[in-house]
Amino acid sequence: MSSSTSDPTSAPDVAPDSGQRPLRILIGCDTFWPDINGAARFAERLAAGLVQRGHDVHVVAPNQAYRRAAPRTEVIEGEPMTLHRLPSVRWAPHDWLRFVWPWRVKHYARKIFDTVQPDVVHIQSHIVIGRGLSRIAHERGIPVIATNHVMAENILDHTTMPKFVDDLVLRWAWGDAKRTFALTRAITTPTRRAADFLERTVEVQGVIPVSCGIDRTQYTPVIAPRDKNRIIFVGRLTAEKQVEVILEAMTKLDPALDATFDIVGGGDQRKQLENLTGQLGLTDRVTFHGRTTDEQLRALLSRASVFTIASIAELQSIATMEAMASALPIVAADAVALPHLVHDGENGYLFEPGNADALAARLTDVLTASPSEYARMQQASLDGVAIHDINRTLDTFEALYRDEPLPE
Repeated sequence: MSSSTSDPTSAPDVAPDSGQRPLRILIGCDTFWPDINGAARFAERLAAGLVQRGHDVHVVAPNQAYRRAAPRTEVIEGEPMTLHRLPSVRWAPHDWLRFVWPWRVKHYARKIFDTVQPDVVHIQSHIVIGRGLSRIAHERGIPVIATNHVMAENILDHTTMPKFVDDLVLRWAWGDAKRTFALTRAITTPTRRAADFLERTVEVQGVIPVSCGIDRTQYTPVIAPRDKNRIIFVGRLTAEKQVEVILEAMTKLDPALDATFDIVGGGDQRKQLENLTGQLGLTDRVTFHGRTTDEQLRALLSRASVFTIASIAELQSIATMEAMASALPIVAADAVALPHLVHDGENGYLFEPGNADALAARLTDVLTASPSEYARMQQASLDGVAIHDINRTLDTFEALYRDEPLPE
């Protein structure tokens, strides 16, 4: 990733892949690089993919300091795009989350719209930046597409307020989401289950499921038995991921399996999880890798035996799709959107959320599978992730931006 100054309104005359006039697209994100989470990763890949297709992409995101940065070119996922970084402050209970003062966002939005004059705005949440952008875009007659990656309940994991206050905030947050979504041309979310949840919770209709997408060519699937039993988890180490359930399951595995556990990612729960690892006597079998490069992550996935995720708050799970693209069987909690990716008995197994005994049993099923059964699960993961190709995602959003019929 790098940055430099550039003309924020420059754009090609023709989108090379489509023959149509390229669009000037403004993407609004409350989290973006250098943050590491699913919503940020999706926005980065979306923006880069749109640049590859010839569009002029501008991203509005929090700055890493309380000052406004001049519009500048940043190279994201290997592609140059214009970033508009807004002054932000860190949310103290969280290890990296930053936010823009809500009462300042519309002021910044007006200045950005005056300069950029976008054809369409694509907000990635209804929380702060997306909320402000959508209101000014609506005033100016600019179409807005909204994608929801947010579970408001997850945000409340990082508050220090009493439960009754959290409940009041939750009701207000979903009510405000409804008001924001009312200003949009279309609402999307990563899966059908997440769309159903949003329609029930916010009382909106016609939410469109659009996969976050993944570039399968970036991963190295190795369909073959493994020489060692390596379990892997990739993701933020936060409360809703329930990594402690996986650690507890490790203590219930047959010692003869000699299984190890690789944990990739950082987060506010890391210290507690390291302490728990020691208390459970797992120090010599568990490795905390922290944040890794993309190359290191792909290498860890390619050598692993099975990917496991105990999370109870996934609207899709890019990490699970990356594991599938690496030909890994998956053992996942039967919660929210994970069953959308993991079909029990096909590319792995589902287990009751929070049940370490059930998780240990399903991990054992994978680690003791015959070579032919293991290869069958690997191939099922590869087949299952094919429909999440990033190009299908980009085709869909281009159609939404242009108000054209959606591709099948």
